[in-house]
Amino acid sequence: MREISAQLLVGMFVRMLQMLSAEDSSPSHLSADPKGYIVYCPCMGRFGNQADQFLGALAFAKALDRTLVLPPWVEYRRGAVSAVMEPFDTYFQVEPLQEYHRVITMENFMMNLAPTIWPPGKRKVFCYGARHGSNKNECNAKEGNPFGPFWDWFQIDFDESVMFGPLYYDTTSTNAVADWNSKYPAKDYPVLAFVGPPAAFPVSQFNVKLQKYIKWSDNYSKMADDFIQQNVPERPFLGIHLRNGPDFEKACDHVSTTPNMFAAKQCIGERGEFGTTTMEMCFPSVSTVTEQVKREVEKLGARAVFIATDYHDLRAELSKVLKDVKLVKQADPPSPLLDLAILGRSDHFIGNCVSTFTAFVKRERDVNQLPSSFWAFERPRKVEL
Repeated sequence: MREISAQLLVGMFVRMLQMLSAEDSSPSHLSADPKGYIVYCPCMGRFGNQADQFLGALAFAKALDRTLVLPPWVEYRRGAVSAVMEPFDTYFQVEPLQEYHRVITMENFMMNLAPTIWPPGKRKVFCYGARHGSNKNECNAKEGNPFGPFWDWFQIDFDESVMFGPLYYDTTSTNAVADWNSKYPAKDYPVLAFVGPPAAFPVSQFNVKLQKYIKWSDNYSKMADDFIQQNVPERPFLGIHLRNGPDFEKACDHVSTTPNMFAAKQCIGERGEFGTTTMEMCFPSVSTVTEQVKREVEKLGARAVFIATDYHDLRAELSKVLKDVKLVKQADPPSPLLDLAILGRSDHFIGNCVSTFTAFVKRERDVNQLPSSFWAFERPRKVEL
């Protein structure tokens, strides 16, 4: 039997207590959706990557007309032995998503619906093809971190693997959607549970618009507003995202051969029509950051700069070129999600072309018609003929 760590058991116990005591917006006597459900593990990368693929999974569920089960966010916390699961609605509201399509939190689904429509002994897991693992020709859905911890969080084991290749997640193709529904009808497959997100990465240009349904929870909205009120002397203020850790620097070494890596398309376009990704865009120098921040502060008349970073905040360097401007960041260790919420509220935002963390902020700001720019990149203006 799989060995489960004490930390994981405690986490599962706490989560079950939360599910039992939570005042869920949905009643306990939920009726099953006859059109079926989609469940998946957001098992690729940290929040930015998960958020990218969430939009694609939402579009996929809409195309197949199945209810999307909102997975918890997979987090990698300092000191934790394995990944930790944070419920979707800790950070974001469920109700706005309902305006686009049917959704339900995974906690609600597992507590109130899974025992009858997806009981133990009848749980199939879907993967494109066999994954490396202990069992040959199977999905091995629980092999590795965060795969095992994710499904164990809800005490889910699988009884059968289903290889769905060559089908893919192309929701723009009516033929592909029809193939999914004919091959895996809801009456025979009430739950399509995927090893990973049923979505492309990075997010498709067709699904970027779904960001408008992602609304911060009341708690995180209040936390962001309180932070700004307590730490920013007066508006306007500039928000910046510095992705300058050694891991990202190493990744940026590949931009010359992989110009579309991660979220680069948000700057250069789907086909590189607005230029190519450079090392300076991916990993900007200190001089680029200080000069660009100084220029934007002067243009904006900013009284403060909020800094979100996973590594070096450059406050010492920035203070040399900024006079009478307050440099603000969260106390260590910062909450990445609170960083996002604050950046989304800034009067201007400068981010990293390649970072999916930046991409989340940019999409939110576009929805709210707020200005943003990027390090070492300016999209060419159209030439009027």
